[in-house]
Amino acid sequence: MRALLVVLATAFTLLVPAGPASAGTAPDYAEFPYAPTTYAEPFRGQFHFSSQSGWMNDPNGLVFANGLYHFFYQHNPHGLEWDTMHWGHATSPDLVHWTQKPIALEPGVHPGTLFSGGGIVDKFNTSGLKTGALDPIVVFSNTNGVSVFYSNDNGRSFQAYDGGRKQIEIPEESRDPNVVWDADRRQWVMVVWSNRGGNGVDIYTSPNLLQWTFASRYAADWLFECPDLFVLPLDGTPQWVLTSATSEYVVGSFDGTTFRTDRPQPKKMNLGTTFPGGTFYAAESFDNTPDGRVVQMAWQGGNRGGSWTGNATFPVALGLVGSPDGPKITRTPVAELDSLRADTRTWRNTTVTATNNPFAGILADTYEITARFDLRGATAQEFGFALHSRSDGTADRTVTYDRVAGTLYGRPFQPTGDEVSVRLLVDRGQLEVFSGDGLFSVADNVNFDSAAVSQGIRLFANGGTVRLKDAKFTRLSTSWGTAQSTLESNLPGPWHATAGQWTDVAGGKRAQATGDSFYLSASTAGDTTYQGDLRLDTAQAAGLTFRATPEGAGYTANIDAAGVVKLWRPGRDIASYSTPITQGQTYHLTVQTTGSRIQVWLNHGTSPIIDATDTAYSSGRFGANVYRGTATVQNLNTGPSGFAAFASGPWTAVGGTWTATPESLRANASGDAFYLSDRTASDLVYEGDLSIVNGVAAGLTFRAGADGAGYTANIDASGAVKLWRPGRDIATYSTPIVQGRTYHLKVQATGSRIQVWLDRGTSPVIDAADTTYGAGLVGLNVYAGTAAVRQLTIS
Repeated sequence: MRALLVVLATAFTLLVPAGPASAGTAPDYAEFPYAPTTYAEPFRGQFHFSSQSGWMNDPNGLVFANGLYHFFYQHNPHGLEWDTMHWGHATSPDLVHWTQKPIALEPGVHPGTLFSGGGIVDKFNTSGLKTGALDPIVVFSNTNGVSVFYSNDNGRSFQAYDGGRKQIEIPEESRDPNVVWDADRRQWVMVVWSNRGGNGVDIYTSPNLLQWTFASRYAADWLFECPDLFVLPLDGTPQWVLTSATSEYVVGSFDGTTFRTDRPQPKKMNLGTTFPGGTFYAAESFDNTPDGRVVQMAWQGGNRGGSWTGNATFPVALGLVGSPDGPKITRTPVAELDSLRADTRTWRNTTVTATNNPFAGILADTYEITARFDLRGATAQEFGFALHSRSDGTADRTVTYDRVAGTLYGRPFQPTGDEVSVRLLVDRGQLEVFSGDGLFSVADNVNFDSAAVSQGIRLFANGGTVRLKDAKFTRLSTSWGTAQSTLESNLPGPWHATAGQWTDVAGGKRAQATGDSFYLSASTAGDTTYQGDLRLDTAQAAGLTFRATPEGAGYTANIDAAGVVKLWRPGRDIASYSTPITQGQTYHLTVQTTGSRIQVWLNHGTSPIIDATDTAYSSGRFGANVYRGTATVQNLNTGPSGFAAFASGPWTAVGGTWTATPESLRANASGDAFYLSDRTASDLVYEGDLSIVNGVAAGLTFRAGADGAGYTANIDASGAVKLWRPGRDIATYSTPIVQGRTYHLKVQATGSRIQVWLDRGTSPVIDAADTTYGAGLVGLNVYAGTAAVRQLTIS
């Protein structure tokens, strides 16, 4: 059976053909391919995570970083079966309320085989990969070796370290790297499943996550796929725990190079069906939890709907307890489940018979039950709960303790003293059974019928009676829909729409409206600075709304396809500024309110294009407005922009999408695109900070025409600093250029002489001459990908 399982699992994860059409490109990254959903479909878990759509399997790289839990997972976003693996991504503030995010790792953008792997938060910057204020998230993937990927923007985008080249080469079949911090020796430890003549893990160590040294191997027949290595205390003493995809584990010690255990026979931590596609597989634990807990989630493959396949188990906190058979893992649902609790009913000291059902009259869809039964004096052969029961006596699933067989839910079970306790988590497509203070757990997928006539609960005893010591029923609310998937904003929710349809797309939040439609946050203010990016698709107008009522009545500064930027409130157009507005192009508006004074800036211009007064609204909500058609809004933020630049009028985009985050100006294009100020110059010193997020190149453009034709000095991910103009590469300087890393470029143009400095070096890396352009506009360029720009100066 073991050999058959290995063959089937290997075929499952390695031999399914990949669909090349599912690969992406750098200009389209990060992909958000999900159709809208309310997560209310039949069998869709209401508090168990499932992907918004598509196939999911193994959890990958679970971390707590920069205030959020990040759940990455093996994912085919383009179909309901395993195919061309991506890394899906979701975030949560509390392990309960999950929000789908864009794709994290994408074939065609990130090299290698993007199979299962681990992740950590490099909060001490041991890798040196950190470039901003946020702690880097570093993840590991690939097969027959290990590649490293990292994010400096809290998972919004990932770069491949060293071009995706394997930092560990393993000649044998291998996959599923997992990394943990060894605090005693201040080193990172990696375990990788490999087939060196059989199952087992190769163990590597590293001081910096980038250079790894082979330390040892732990071989075991049971240790197949998706290993996890973590530390749990037992009576105050740290113990190292090594687990496999099939829920088996051993407890031992680690001396910095070698894992050892004096009890090599593995135990099982979950008694679900532990094979690929079963109800518990490939469990992984979170790195860097704020309270030090070891929190685990696993893949449940048996949950399917019309738009998704697979879900994750509810997060549990792991513990260790001693036993005559050695240390054993306990699994307990995380306490954050309390945030979903609604109405509760309790019972105490009640006799259960075949006809006396204390739960009679309760109808419920998603809920939790805890109960304790007294075995002293019990005469019933079996007792338990019939879940989603009906008046005809049928039920979708029963959880039974059989006194004669000694089983709970059909699994061997040893009661604690004279008591049987059960804890049930009942969701629309999931059932999790716990007992024995977490020593017993079973994860299952059940297609529960949510119709009202099928929502009964029957507590039964067959062949006699049993005393119910106490029980609690708690209805659990849905965990979905509390945060934004693609809208980047520092404004707290919940958000609500007053009309129209607002959906998530890769570029932000898209509205479709027949008249005025508002999308409003819960945040309010009077005097403030508020800004955002707006794009008209087919809409007449789109704008920033502020000082608004919950219905949207307040001020709005908008872009209008009629060719104006307008400040208005219900019943009055307060002021307008005439300028061409092109559908399909992104515009940045900034609003500053000080008492009755309202100023509006366009596209990072230095001077306001509107400076007006009005006293109708003194305080209210922030949000966005769309009028008659579709439009997209993004980066709705209070406070300053991350794009600091020299004094200029409004900037003009020539191709591509140019948006502003609190950290930087962000550019995206499939080919060449330019962002041009209204400043012209001949001789100048021009400098700024540039980063290629993903893609090919980003640069400083100068002496350019209105179409961007002029000189550009850029950084190129092929490994060069380049000075070019249309039709000619004037000069290049070969040097490694790492995606995601910030570089400082300085250009000095004096007549025909053009010099370029890199990273504040004392000598130019390029010193060339060209006479094609004598003067022109100053701006920016991005080519075939995404770039970030900061701190532009001219002297």
